[in-house]
Amino acid sequence: MEYRELGRTGYRVSTISFGAWAIGGTWGEVDDSESLAALHRALDRGVNFFDTADVYGDGRSERLLARLRRERSESFYVATKAGRRLNPHSAAGYNRENLTAFVERSLRNLEVEALDLVQLHCPPTDVYYHPEVFGVLDDLVQAGKLRSYGVSVERVEEALKAIEYPGVQSVQIIFNIFRQRPRELFFAEAQRRRVGILARLPLSSGMLAGKMTRSTAFATDDHRAFNREGAAFDKGETFSGLDYETGLKAVEALRPLVPAGVSMAQMALRWILAFPAVTCAIPGAKRPAQVDENVAAADLAPLSDPTLQAIDAIYSAQVRPSVHHAW
Repeated sequence: MEYRELGRTGYRVSTISFGAWAIGGTWGEVDDSESLAALHRALDRGVNFFDTADVYGDGRSERLLARLRRERSESFYVATKAGRRLNPHSAAGYNRENLTAFVERSLRNLEVEALDLVQLHCPPTDVYYHPEVFGVLDDLVQAGKLRSYGVSVERVEEALKAIEYPGVQSVQIIFNIFRQRPRELFFAEAQRRRVGILARLPLSSGMLAGKMTRSTAFATDDHRAFNREGAAFDKGETFSGLDYETGLKAVEALRPLVPAGVSMAQMALRWILAFPAVTCAIPGAKRPAQVDENVAAADLAPLSDPTLQAIDAIYSAQVRPSVHHAW
């Protein structure tokens, strides 16, 4: 496993980490015993960074991570998120009272005295123009409730605004073969300010695993069934905002580029790690075998220049016109 510095936190985190959205819910049925086995396998394989949120299964994901900490002696970092419990989800809700309550709830769920990293959970764009919100987070750090904080964003513009605040240590953003805009300007700015980058949805909701077909069926409680047009949350969170048929065609174009002995998912993860600005990719997993496949990507040789160029060409021709301008 490879490790990289996360911003200015002093944390060295595994480049392939663990996204815990799937074990909380909204990705179809999950079994807690299997989820916990996956978490244990991640630690076994050198993963030391787990990304969750207070709304993943209404705290289910956080509580599983608390159980993992009880059952293991190894130290690891947990990043959680706050804000999506608001109803309505409005900028006005990102105030001292609510943020403090969300943090206190995550402290209880995770059974810790201080959160390693809390991220504003894809707040409305207006939030980034309210310095007092970040002042609340600074105060929570001073109070010992947080060790560090960052943001999870939908758009590159939000990421660029967020890192103007000196306390922001990390930005979580969708970055994968089908969502390449962050590499153009944001990466350089984040590096200049020593801000960590967490690449979420690295497999584009599983599309880049290369196993989906036109006949693939998703459970009714799986966001890939009900959020393709943004009915529940931002459309870009499902298949990177790409039309399902368009995504399948792009996957077929990518398939000949997959190196021998490597899965398409591993190629997609290895592609992300080609960018030094990225601290880690956070693929999800619900089973130990998925963890094994994900973490093996960290040990692969870098993709060749011709392969990288061919991937860029497929993105430019088949994907960029649909998504590049939108996020």
